[in-house]
Amino acid sequence: MGDKQGTLAKNKQDESTQFAMEAARIALELNCTDVTVLDLRGLSPAADYFVIATGTSDRQRRSVIDEVRQYAKTAGWQRFGQAGYEQGRWILVDFIDVVVHVFDEEYRTYYDLEMLWGDAKRVRVGQ
Repeated sequence: MGDKQGTLAKNKQDESTQFAMEAARIALELNCTDVTVLDLRGLSPAADYFVIATGTSDRQRRSVIDEVRQYAKTAGWQRFGQAGYEQGRWILVDFIDVVVHVFDEEYRTYYDLEMLWGDAKRVRVGQ
């Protein structure tokens, strides 16, 4: 029984990792900069990964979130919550295990999630 639970947990981790990396790839494809994945496993009970990206316009940031949500839908991920979409300066979409943040440059600098989660392993994507 323990092996089966371990296998299920590993599969869940693999799916979370794959989802985080795909969200980061989408951000890069839509020309976001400074795309980073923070591995929060063992550090946060709330999420396994944060995907953080900087966009240049509210329209671009919304497009990234729209594409991530579409990917999530096709991959069978449920969205738990979303914030900031209307204003577009910091859009957050929460998929429980993976939380995607798309900032404008000013908000990204101000909130500095990378510093806040300084113990997290960082994966810079595509740069």
